[in-house]
Amino acid sequence: MRTTQFSKGQGTGNDFVILLDRPGMLNLTPAHVKWLCDRRFGVGGDGLLRATRASNIPEWDGRPDMWFMDFRNADGSIAEMCGNGLRVFAEFLREEGLITGNEVDIATRVGVKHVLVHGDGTITADLGRAAVSDEPVTVTLDGRSWQATPVDVGNPHAVVLLGADDDLDELPVQTQPSWEPRSAFPDGVNIEFVEMIEPGHVRMRVHERGVGETLSCGTGTVAVAAAMTAATGHHGPWTVDVPGGRIVVEESDDGFRLIGPAVIQIHGEVICPDLG
Repeated sequence: MRTTQFSKGQGTGNDFVILLDRPGMLNLTPAHVKWLCDRRFGVGGDGLLRATRASNIPEWDGRPDMWFMDFRNADGSIAEMCGNGLRVFAEFLREEGLITGNEVDIATRVGVKHVLVHGDGTITADLGRAAVSDEPVTVTLDGRSWQATPVDVGNPHAVVLLGADDDLDELPVQTQPSWEPRSAFPDGVNIEFVEMIEPGHVRMRVHERGVGETLSCGTGTVAVAAAMTAATGHHGPWTVDVPGGRIVVEESDDGFRLIGPAVIQIHGEVICPDLG
């Protein structure tokens, strides 16, 4: 067993265990991540953020001195990107004195992301372009099926725009939806269910791969904004209400940026069991 220092933060209710690993010496197995994210036996979180230098990531070929956001899903699997996690990660770096000023470029598995920490508790993260596919998939949940729009935000999403007869609040989003064709998302997919309030304003719930339903999904809100822009011609900004709060998604020449709160809630230490 070993004692590990940790922090915990959240962005619109999407919460993360955060580990600082400057030298890149933590041997984080999927079992360790799953245990740390367990809400009864570990710390609890929708995912885990490891803050390490980019030089410690073998596949990274950019600047070695950058901070790298090593993001893992709650089931221990590695994920490409997390928009809420990116904001929480930047706030953690700022509070720990690991960056100077209010702007930082963060290395991720889908490239460098620029983040701006405002003085009002909100953070803006540039997530880049979102690729909307014109080859729809069919999503099924609780015996009902909808056509969904695939969107790539560095990680895969399927956006379902609900009809007038659908009740967003009643959908069992905590249950794993299925999709066809399966080949559309061989590594799994985040699925957003969306209720249009008016052009520029939607409500959303999401089932995240490797986690289940979460109170918010940052890349999911960008996927929704991109899909709704393509469907309606409204180029934003988009206000996205999620169970954990509200996020604003703006479109720029370089893609989409995500604006919302991030809070570091807890600092402590945890005794991790030997899990192999």
